[in-house]
Amino acid sequence: MGSEPPGRRPRGLRGLRKPAKKRPAGPTPAETPDEAEAAERPAETASSVINAVLYRDGRRVSTHDTLAEAFRQQRATSGTLAWIGLHRPSRDELLTLASEFDLHPLSVEDALEAHQRPKLERYGGTLFVVLRAARYLDDPEEVDFGELHVFVGRDFVLTVRHGGAPDLSAVRARMEDAPELLKRGPEAVLYAILDAVVDGYAPVVAGVQNDIDEIETEVFGGDPRVSRRIYELSREVVEFQRATRPLNGMLESLTAGFEKYAIDEELRRYLRDVADHALHTTDRVDGFRQALQDILAVNATLVNQQQNAEMRALAEAGFEQNEEIKKISSWAAILFAPTLVGTIYGMNFDHMPELHWVFGYPFAIVLMAIVCTSLYVIFKRRDWL
Repeated sequence: MGSEPPGRRPRGLRGLRKPAKKRPAGPTPAETPDEAEAAERPAETASSVINAVLYRDGRRVSTHDTLAEAFRQQRATSGTLAWIGLHRPSRDELLTLASEFDLHPLSVEDALEAHQRPKLERYGGTLFVVLRAARYLDDPEEVDFGELHVFVGRDFVLTVRHGGAPDLSAVRARMEDAPELLKRGPEAVLYAILDAVVDGYAPVVAGVQNDIDEIETEVFGGDPRVSRRIYELSREVVEFQRATRPLNGMLESLTAGFEKYAIDEELRRYLRDVADHALHTTDRVDGFRQALQDILAVNATLVNQQQNAEMRALAEAGFEQNEEIKKISSWAAILFAPTLVGTIYGMNFDHMPELHWVFGYPFAIVLMAIVCTSLYVIFKRRDWL
């Protein structure tokens, strides 16, 4: 990883505490069981330091509660590797680390602000890596994304975590169980972190695949809520792509750096294995996005067909209703004709020409019959009856 910059001296060595107002609500996933104890401390004494451990020849030498203690012990013990984990550290804590390990100001600002894209930067003898971890939450059926910043130097590894993922406790336990791997140095820790993040994508891939299968069933089942679920899952897949797609280029650059700085060949093999897994994940995620686009297109087609069927049903219902109205109107007109004649001749006036006519009554009856028959023939020819 390059030689350590000359003149590295401790400045401002003190275990700074995280302000109470910045403490997240409830316990967060810990790197070690020690964090559970930290979560139970009063808010005013809570620290973002999850673990500060020194290793030598792949084995734990000492564990410290504060940064100052870790710095002091590392300076007093030669040949040690400091692996310090923090969760949402304060500016003062990161500045203390930057002073001790000569971190570049730009990388420190990135680690403070978070919401960075995955990337790999080299600042002198220090590597700065930003990773987007993910985990699948079964109950809400959604993907939770976290952000991890890793500083790797000649004799230190600093991890700054934002969010619940990843849980680095398993990474530390794995490395401590494999001292032959841990003794290969900070690059081995970086490999283990990369491997854990990439392997953590597998349950997410399985969860998203299951969601897509369920959505396909809902699409053809006519569930009206499926469009919203497709949209929400598409957003998660896009976010997943943003987390995984840069990994391929990052791992290629890291592999080239391992070759340039003559890093152990065994670590290069491990790193190539991580790259293969990352490429497989990227291909799966790209396939998810295409599948969701196809499902969305099919759903739009089915929705249009359903709307067309509903419109056709409404038109048919309107046509049937119109036919009924025609029949009702026709019979109303036929019945209205004799009613009109009867009403006229039912008026009580003395001077009406036909009132005293001998053939007045037969004439009225015949007139009613002629009018009703005529109306019936007319309506029948027009298919109203």
